[in-house]
Amino acid sequence: MRIAVLSYHTCPLATLGGKETGGMNVYVRDLSRELGRRGIGLDVFTRSQDEHQPHVKEDLGSGNRVIHIPAGPEVPLPKEILYEHIPEFVGGIREFARAQHAVYDLIHSHYWLSGVAARSLHTAWNVPFVQMFHTLGHMKNRVAQDPTDREGSLRLRVETELLREADRIIAATPAELAQLQWLYRADVSKVTVIPPGVDLDHFYPRSAVQAKQQLGLDPGHKLLLFVGRIEPLKGIETLFEAVARLRDRGACECGRLYVVIIGGDPSETPTQQNAEMERLKAVRQRLGIAGLVTFIGAQDQDALPDYYAAADAVIMPSHYESFGMVALEAMACGTPVIASEVGGLAYLVRDGETGFHVPDRDPEILSERICDILTDPQLRQALGEQAARHARAYAWPLIADRILEVYQAVLAGRTPVAVA
Repeated sequence: MRIAVLSYHTCPLATLGGKETGGMNVYVRDLSRELGRRGIGLDVFTRSQDEHQPHVKEDLGSGNRVIHIPAGPEVPLPKEILYEHIPEFVGGIREFARAQHAVYDLIHSHYWLSGVAARSLHTAWNVPFVQMFHTLGHMKNRVAQDPTDREGSLRLRVETELLREADRIIAATPAELAQLQWLYRADVSKVTVIPPGVDLDHFYPRSAVQAKQQLGLDPGHKLLLFVGRIEPLKGIETLFEAVARLRDRGACECGRLYVVIIGGDPSETPTQQNAEMERLKAVRQRLGIAGLVTFIGAQDQDALPDYYAAADAVIMPSHYESFGMVALEAMACGTPVIASEVGGLAYLVRDGETGFHVPDRDPEILSERICDILTDPQLRQALGEQAARHARAYAWPLIADRILEVYQAVLAGRTPVAVA
């Protein structure tokens, strides 16, 4: 079996926390590596964003590759412009396949833009394609507070079409399955629910004291951690407001507290930063928590386990998450997660067992749950141990088995179990 994996708008090898990098990058990279270990051959095709980088990288192991296809200028581009360059991307993939004499049995596309390319290749190669959306346009619009954050009609139309045209859809959670049925009127018999996995050889419990020392942090201080893209959807302002409440109550020794934000590039000038980073820095100043909150920018995946292990809690105040890869990685490291009760987080994080659920956009309740963990070491330890046990069910070998079942069923023309 040989698979063409499409990740058009973002490279799975990119540093996390950037404007277009996050859980999907990790998913594509780690699933590809796990499939490679099973002897599955695959090429991951992504749009080239840097003409100085090699167009072919064999960084996935097992002879599998990431192929950077020029499509438009080889620089980062806004997603609304990327749609125009999909025909070039498809043409580049077909040219590469011809030159390499590569024949693919199946296409696995990630995100709606990749799905547009997949359906063209599906027609050209006469092979089936499996689609995973990772986020949904209708759901983003339901939580958007600013008109500029809304997705346009093009994305909504294409997602609806892909739900009809793809041979199989993989959804990350039962919540996503319900959203596909409710908002898109999708045929759920074509949808299989399989959560993302986690690399337990990379993310595992380790000493918090040693992790803090490794990061140059005082082992006697508490650490709250946010990891993710710097965008309104992530709800970072809610975390800031919760921290301000902690300080005002004086209940959690804020003089011995670090709040670290991983994501974006804080070294950029205000004109270079995205609008949300600039806005959040102003919010931090207005709330008087500049001495507590530190932006450290995007971090390499190899550095994240130490940050997770050092943290007393990972905070995910998102307004919408299709799954929540950061929560799973943190739990695998034995760190409790406090998360908004939205989307995939409502299923992944077990309230009172692996962390806490909080209402979306409620800094008061968030501050109370943070304080519970910071002031009760036994509670923090119990939640962390239970989180690590829960994460074992998401080990990539287990998840890859289920993905392979979908591939095999599609190739055999069978219909797998819709929900698992």
